[in-house]
Amino acid sequence: MSSGMPALSHEEQQKAAERIHQLMEEGLSSGEAIARVAAEIRERHQGNAVHVRFDDEDEEE
Repeated sequence: MSSGMPALSHEEQQKAAERIHQLMEEGLSSGEAIARVAAEIRERHQGNAVHVRFDDEDEEE
């Protein structure tokens, strides 16, 4: 992804939204809450990169 964010399942998206709302209730602005949750997600998914290899890369013509 161009944003550097991992793809999230629907359940993970729901949990992220709930966490953002919780942080906003605690006094953070929406931007600060989103940034914090994004950083938490990146931290959790660090090292979980998916590498794609196409079968035809090694084929000679």
